[in-house]
Amino acid sequence: MPKPPNGAFLLAQGAEGIAVGLACKILPHNFNELLDASIAILRGKKTNIMPDFPNGGMADFSQYNDGLRGGRIRLRAKIRQQDSKTLVIDEIPHGTNTSSLIETIVKANDKGKIKVKKIEDNTADKAEIIVHLPAGLSPDKSIDALYAFTDCEISISPNAAIIENDKPRFVGVNEMLKISTDQTVELLKLELEIRKSELLEQWHFASLEKIFIENRIYRDIEEAETWEEVMANIHKGLKPHTKHLKRAVTDDDVVRLTEIRIKRISKFDSFKAEDLISRLEDELAQVQHHLDNLIEFAIDYFKNLKKKYGAGRERRTEIKTFDTIEATKVVVANKKLYVNREEGFIGYGLRKDEFVCDCSDIDDIIVFHEKGTMVVTKIDTKKFVGKNIIHVGVWKKGDKRTIYNMIYQDGASGAAMMKRFAVTSITRDKDYDLTAGKPRSKVLYFSANPNGEAEVVQAKLRPRPNLKKLRMDLDFSDLSIKGRNSKGNIFTKNLVSKIDLKEKGSSTLAPRKIWFDDVVQRLNADGRGTYLGSFKGDDKILTIYQGGYYRISGFDLSTRFDEELVTIEKFDPEKIITAVYWEGEKEQFNVKRFSPEDSRKPLNFITEHEKSYLEFATTHPSPKVVLQFDRRSEDREDEEIDLVEFISVKGLSAMGNRLTAAKVKTIDRIEEPIEAEEEVVEVPVSAKAAVSEKSSEGKASGEGSSEVESQDEEHKDEKRNGPGSQPTLF
Repeated sequence: MPKPPNGAFLLAQGAEGIAVGLACKILPHNFNELLDASIAILRGKKTNIMPDFPNGGMADFSQYNDGLRGGRIRLRAKIRQQDSKTLVIDEIPHGTNTSSLIETIVKANDKGKIKVKKIEDNTADKAEIIVHLPAGLSPDKSIDALYAFTDCEISISPNAAIIENDKPRFVGVNEMLKISTDQTVELLKLELEIRKSELLEQWHFASLEKIFIENRIYRDIEEAETWEEVMANIHKGLKPHTKHLKRAVTDDDVVRLTEIRIKRISKFDSFKAEDLISRLEDELAQVQHHLDNLIEFAIDYFKNLKKKYGAGRERRTEIKTFDTIEATKVVVANKKLYVNREEGFIGYGLRKDEFVCDCSDIDDIIVFHEKGTMVVTKIDTKKFVGKNIIHVGVWKKGDKRTIYNMIYQDGASGAAMMKRFAVTSITRDKDYDLTAGKPRSKVLYFSANPNGEAEVVQAKLRPRPNLKKLRMDLDFSDLSIKGRNSKGNIFTKNLVSKIDLKEKGSSTLAPRKIWFDDVVQRLNADGRGTYLGSFKGDDKILTIYQGGYYRISGFDLSTRFDEELVTIEKFDPEKIITAVYWEGEKEQFNVKRFSPEDSRKPLNFITEHEKSYLEFATTHPSPKVVLQFDRRSEDREDEEIDLVEFISVKGLSAMGNRLTAAKVKTIDRIEEPIEAEEEVVEVPVSAKAAVSEKSSEGKASGEGSSEVESQDEEHKDEKRNGPGSQPTLF
């Protein structure tokens, strides 16, 4: 482990080592940022330096913990989409190389985690890996899969430690830099003091030499017969002229005077000697000034280092906040799920049995049984999960959109109960009873609905005396969605012989609220970032980019957005896009208004000239601009233009109209605030109201009010629901 004096060099280069029972891992930092941080420390400011790696890439330092033990950083390669079938990796994480990275991609492909058609390594002076994707595969999902299953994303755990007073000390990188900076100041002070001492000695001897020669003291030694007499005569001759000297004259000084050659004495120039002494005094004054203002001197020292050596040492690793990629959401469906319902087996090795769906080898599988129980388990080649399976499918943690509709008979001859529920969290391989718990309970009807659909079913009742109505309808949309532990409500106390689907239903869930988080450039449903609106199945998103093109896409939360994104909003086909852009060939600002075509492919709406660029684009219904002209060439006042009146709506390929012939200095947008329309969220009819309606129908038809009754189980649910089993609210 390094000692503190090497702190700055250590932080710039990084270090890693293992001692007996002690490890050290210090990551490299940016040279210029270290100098800037040292200057900040000298000015009494706090610092927060982050590592920088020569390979570039991206890094999330949100858990860096100042480089101390327990911290962690996530590193990602930079992956860009060249086209719909090609990805390019041109910056790789620290600690990897192109060969090792390609090897992890090949292994992930062989294991079926991702799908890759071909990989090319075009690395020369810079990394460049070309990943060719099979047709029909989503590039966005493939990028996420590369991060999830290969070394395109790695994590590093730092452990900053140094040796201080022959003992190990764990110290953060900012404290380490402060120690190094303080030591640098001490070294600079020592250098200045040494230089001051040297200058004083030079000034002292130059003054003695001038006195010795100008006063012809060298003649006093001509008749001396012994060395002691020579020394005494010189001391005697100097004494009247040395009162201004800064220290006493020593024998060593006298010896040096006797060593002056006659040739030098004969050519002695008093003016040159005086000039030398004056220059030494100026330099002494400067050195003393630096000592008196040591901190400013140290700051200038660091600035000079940056000026001399900082060019070309800019930060290479981009600092970002990463979103968490769930492997189960991006893994390729590399397996097929089969089921043997009667014998109770599931797995991807049962190829002779009933095919269920495509899945991956890391998926969880949810299984429902005829007796009203449920279990979630990991997929395997062949696994026994219980006989008489009525439903099997892939289960996703936290899935609030998949709603299960169920009617079951409570015990051998009890009432038929109805319920709707979601399964958002479970304990794997634990059996859950979805009924009221009576022996010989049985599921009469079951459906799984990926978007909360609520169908209408018809139940055929067993005939009995005084029972006039033998058929009953149930609209599941009249039921509230509760937790899986809820007993449900009474559908009928009569025995049910058969239940048939009468009418397919639509989703009863409220539209999904979507936000855009510009930090990670992703959509989310968790309330992070800018609210885009409520989305239903066919709704889409409009994105406009700095490159002068737009794209219309779905609201899949895995969608990636280009960093050149300038506008993102819920797509409204009635809205008109107004764009102001610089037309490179004609060298003028153009305005165009057009209705966007519904296309997932990026569509350009400015000219393709290399000098063309987008000034701005908006869907505001009444955009205006204020033009400020270059007063050096145009003596004109600022001009306000209503763009709706300026140009009519034209086609996508139209170039638009010239905004002005004058030279424009700035273009400022004026967009009056738009009142947001009140959002109406449909709320499902409560079970209580639904039961009330059914009870009224039952009385009107002559059937007793006991046919359909409400059981309010909320207080019971609260007692039964354990941790992770809270009812889902919509």
